[in-house]
Amino acid sequence: MKILRTLSLVLSSALLLLALPIHAGDWLTDADEDTRAERLSSYLGGFSAAMWEVGNRWERMAQAIRDDNFELAHYHWDKIGGAIRGGYMKRPARQANADALFLDGIWKQYLGTLESGDGEAIRKQFDQARDACMACHVAEDVPFMNDQPMFTELKVE
Repeated sequence: MKILRTLSLVLSSALLLLALPIHAGDWLTDADEDTRAERLSSYLGGFSAAMWEVGNRWERMAQAIRDDNFELAHYHWDKIGGAIRGGYMKRPARQANADALFLDGIWKQYLGTLESGDGEAIRKQFDQARDACMACHVAEDVPFMNDQPMFTELKVE
C-alpha cells in the first residue's frame, strides 16, 4: 500500500510538472517587445544575408546545369527569387532595383527557360542572368561584388 501511495505521489508530481507552462528564459522570450524586434532584426540580418543564400544557390544551380539536372537548377532559381524577396522585405530600399533589373525581367524569363528543359537555351541564358545580377550590383553601388569567381569564372558550358 505504501508503495502504491508513493508511486501515486510521484506520478502526480510528474503530471503537475508537465502541466506547467514551459518558459525558455532566453535572449528572445525574456525581452520586451521593442527589444525582441530589434534582436530579431539583427539576428535575421539584412540584404547581405539574402545575398549569401543567393550566391550559394547560384553556384549550385550552375553545377546542376552542367550536370543536365534542370529540375534542380529550376528549384534553385525559384528559391533565388524567394531569397531576394525575403531580403528586400528586411531592407525595402533594395526592392526597386531588384525588381526592375532582376525579378520582373530575367528571373521570370529564365524560370520559363528552365521549365522548358532545353539545355542549349538554358546554358545560353545563364550568362544573361549573370549580367542582370551584375547590373543590379552596380545600381546598388556595390560593383565590387562582381569581382569574385561566381561572376568572373563560373561557366555552365
